[in-house]
Amino acid sequence: MLVRIASAMLCAILTIGTSMATSADRPNIVIILADDLGYGSLNSYGADESHIRTPNIDRLARQGRRFSDANTPSSVCSPTRYGLLTGRYDWRTNQKHGVVSTTDPLHIDTSRSTIASLLKSVGYRTAAIGKWHLGYGTNKADFTKPLTPGPLDIGFDYHFSVPQNHGDASGVYVRNRDVVGLRSDRRIPAGKSPYGRDYMGIDAPQRVDENVMGELTTEAVEWLDRQPNDTPFFLYFAPVAIHFPYTPSQTTRGKSGTGLYGDWIGELDLSVGRLLDAIDRMNATENTLVIFTSDNGGVLMTEGERPEADAYRAGLLCNGKWRGRKHSIYEGGFRVPLLVRWPGHVEPGTLCDETVSLVDIYSTLAALIDQPVRSNENVAEDSFNVLPAILGTQYKEPLRSSMIVHSPNGNYAIRSGPWKYIEGIPSPTLKQPPQRDELHSQLYNLQNDPGERNNVIDVHPEVAEQLAELLNNERINGRSSRLTTPLKHED
Repeated sequence: MLVRIASAMLCAILTIGTSMATSADRPNIVIILADDLGYGSLNSYGADESHIRTPNIDRLARQGRRFSDANTPSSVCSPTRYGLLTGRYDWRTNQKHGVVSTTDPLHIDTSRSTIASLLKSVGYRTAAIGKWHLGYGTNKADFTKPLTPGPLDIGFDYHFSVPQNHGDASGVYVRNRDVVGLRSDRRIPAGKSPYGRDYMGIDAPQRVDENVMGELTTEAVEWLDRQPNDTPFFLYFAPVAIHFPYTPSQTTRGKSGTGLYGDWIGELDLSVGRLLDAIDRMNATENTLVIFTSDNGGVLMTEGERPEADAYRAGLLCNGKWRGRKHSIYEGGFRVPLLVRWPGHVEPGTLCDETVSLVDIYSTLAALIDQPVRSNENVAEDSFNVLPAILGTQYKEPLRSSMIVHSPNGNYAIRSGPWKYIEGIPSPTLKQPPQRDELHSQLYNLQNDPGERNNVIDVHPEVAEQLAELLNNERINGRSSRLTTPLKHED
């Protein structure tokens, strides 16, 4: 078991799981994974309405449960997406640092179970719509040919995507296995992307950045509209907002108090509202579990002329009280909003302080449909069942004894109880290791020092040694341990 729950409570959970498994109306499941949305970027997480307004996303907080200690496994995009879909830390693959590039092959092995293949195996219709960023094919992707293997080979029935990032070099959409509107295999002049690099010049209609959020949302809504009433569905919707470039539509441009950055958050909120309205129109709200979160923390900038800095100067703290930002090893890179709504099962307007990771979604959904992950299988090796935290069921001990996080330069950190140990070593496979202040050994007591200001590694070397040993063992063992208890507060 992942947690020692009182026997009566355990029986209740198992009874619920069994009834769901035998019922014809398993809950629909919608996962919304925002891009680069920091912990402090929603009104329900403390953002002032004079800076931004997020009424649609905050509906989920009012009608469901808000998590205060939800974490991404990585402080950058594609490793978190891998971890969410597979329940496995991405650094267990050959991707020890960085992210998946636009033309990289499919990053998830087709033999590996994913949330989509798990749910499809018990009758769900499945779709991945939005930012993909997990590659296509077996070698360098050729966008003039069928992009296989891809999402359709790891459990998804339907796929519509921006291949990598908002404004990426492909410049096109992909539907199922093909570029949308591909005309030929020749290259066309397509100009430069917002990142300053040449577009690939694929001979197909080019995306218009200001329209992408609306077009992705329309695809998602239309897919929902096509779903039959008698079959459960799983939608993995990955908006490109609020990743750079900041391209709000005319509907949201100029509406926030923090410039383009805040307007772009408003565009995300508008998209979520359209999805929730679609679920309402389907009369599916009562039987749909909605999970909203982000792939990593926000891009915090305090100086310069970029929109992020403009938003900061206007008063928006995109990552709230947490130190750091996207790409860093500090909490601001990993703490993200997590909102869960399931009417009749998740108590509305509640707060949960349990430490959870996005890799836990796999085992949690597996428990929900009575297909629990077994410890002797090469499935979801780092995923824990946190369904008790979602449902508000009582349990005696933390659902996770420890949790590993990883920055894109290959630096590891491990949390256990109130303690966080940062190894401070970049990946040995980096050709040019970055020179960053965070690349040294550190120990923080997050209970006393949530802002990670006081490195106590010299005060508590024994705690650092225990956590360093645990981190190393977890890496060697190939899966997260279910047996240890968290380190206690010893100050």
